[in-house]
Amino acid sequence: MGNEDHRRRKTPCGFCMAVFKWIPVLFITAVIAWSYYAYVVELCIRNSQNRIGMIFMLLFYHLFLTLFMWSYWRTIMTSVGRIPDQWRIPDEEVSRLFRADSPDTQKRILNNFARDLPVTNRTMNGSVRFCEKCKIIKPDRAHHCSVCSCCVLKMDHHCPWVNNCVNFYNYKYFVLFLGYALVYCLYVAFTSLHDFVEFWKVGAGQLNASGMGRFHILFLFFIAIMFAISLVSLFGYHIYLVLVNRTTLESFRAPIFRVGGPDKNGYNLGRYANFCEVFGDDWQYWFLPVFSSRGDGYSYPTSSDQSRVSTSSPTQRYDAMGDTTTSRLDGNPTDKLIGASPLDTTNHHHNQSPHQVRTTSVLPTQLLQIQPPSPFRDELNEQQQKLANGQSLDCSTPAAMSSPAECGVNGAAVYIEMIGDHPLTSADSAKGFPRPPNGDLPV
Repeated sequence: MGNEDHRRRKTPCGFCMAVFKWIPVLFITAVIAWSYYAYVVELCIRNSQNRIGMIFMLLFYHLFLTLFMWSYWRTIMTSVGRIPDQWRIPDEEVSRLFRADSPDTQKRILNNFARDLPVTNRTMNGSVRFCEKCKIIKPDRAHHCSVCSCCVLKMDHHCPWVNNCVNFYNYKYFVLFLGYALVYCLYVAFTSLHDFVEFWKVGAGQLNASGMGRFHILFLFFIAIMFAISLVSLFGYHIYLVLVNRTTLESFRAPIFRVGGPDKNGYNLGRYANFCEVFGDDWQYWFLPVFSSRGDGYSYPTSSDQSRVSTSSPTQRYDAMGDTTTSRLDGNPTDKLIGASPLDTTNHHHNQSPHQVRTTSVLPTQLLQIQPPSPFRDELNEQQQKLANGQSLDCSTPAAMSSPAECGVNGAAVYIEMIGDHPLTSADSAKGFPRPPNGDLPV
């Protein structure tokens, strides 16, 4: 409970209010105690003639009653918890926040204080959520409860029947309480149905129970049916909330995220993951009122985080780094443009650096494939044949003059590979320097 609640209890009025809040719990406890007497004493012990059947009835009855009362007790007695001090804003910052002359200034103060806190929820104006009563930054999915007088982690609602907030720490107990209460009521109604029918069929005098015992059995069936009808809708609704990972408050007002804005399905991770977030990963504790929920109550995975994890294949992770439409084994898009560009027969590029065209996306032995102009193709083939035989090239021929880059600077032939270019002389050719395939020309 919050500090205000403790101060309120010190006054006579606060003490009376604290006692008054326990009335619904006392009422439920009284109904359960009466149902125990009506079922065990009046229905089983005094009215049952089949002793073996009575033993099995009492065995299952006490099993369901134990699970029901255990869950109910844990829901009531589990504390709502306390927000750590790192979420609390110092008094001087609070004073500066209240003295701020504009909402933008307040927004900057809150965002600056919460920069190291795991918060993704925001207010309507995009500011970090702040509780003016508790003087804290609200964790995600946390809300201030006016009855408990404190901020509650993953607050679902304040339930008067348990005199407690349904929150991160007891939500599993609350769902189990509803489920086992429904099973308890259905079991009582089913096992008392025969005596209820006999009461109206043959009359009250035909039942073994005498006096008020017959009316205990009659009202036991009625009350079990009424509670079962109210519980089936409530339990079904909370099962739905568990499967979509949503609280009652979030179903009426969608949480607002820093990225994406309002989204009711912002915490929806899939039905099984949503179920495990409340009931835990170990199936042995799913149906026992022991704490097994995931997380710490301060931060929660979102559906956007789940989508990023589920699509994190190597190609998709690589694409997430940037616009990479080709893999490392594909050619660079610029290489394809170079290969498709026509040969320039007018600009000779005599002053071009011999190391300008490079790429690492193809193997070193691959060369730039460019077809020479058709008028000089035969003469160029002849020049390449001379070069292959170790003879010097005559750069005065029309074919060589139309492609001076083949003779290179100072008459040296230059062949450009995809990893770079280098001057190729007749001496290099004589040493067995690798030749490009026919049709390749330097640029």
